[in-house]
Amino acid sequence: MKPAWDKLMKDFEGSTTSLVADVDCTESGKDLCEKHGVGGFPTIKYGDPGDLKDYNGGRDYAELKKFADENLGPTCGPDYMELCDAKSKDKINKYMAMSTADLDAKIKKAIEVVEVDIPIMNKAISYAKSKR
Repeated sequence: MKPAWDKLMKDFEGSTTSLVADVDCTESGKDLCEKHGVGGFPTIKYGDPGDLKDYNGGRDYAELKKFADENLGPTCGPDYMELCDAKSKDKINKYMAMSTADLDAKIKKAIEVVEVDIPIMNKAISYAKSKR
C-alpha cells in the first residue's frame, strides 16, 4: 500500500481544503493515534479532525483516489456553513455567539460527563441487569 499512499499524498500536496497525511504511530504521532483509536497498522481514517471515521474501502491507488476525490474536502463548520444542515447551523451559531471562556466551561462539563458520569451509568445498567 505504501506506493499507492505516497502517490495519493502527492496528489493532495498543497491542497487548501484536503489533507492526506502519514502518521507514525510508534514515534511522534503516538498520542494522536491513541486519541483516534488506531490499534493496528495500516489504519486509514478520514473526515473532520475532531470526528475521524474508519476507512474500510480498497487499498490500491485507484480506489483510494476515487474515495478521496469524492469524500475529502470541506465539511460543515463555521468556515463552510453552506455545507451544514439547519440543526448544525443553529448549534454552530449558538456556540459562535458564546465567549471562549463559556465554551471552555461547556467543553470541560461535557468531558466530565463522558469520563465520570457515563462509566457510572454503565455500572448502574450492569447492576440493574444482574438483578433481573
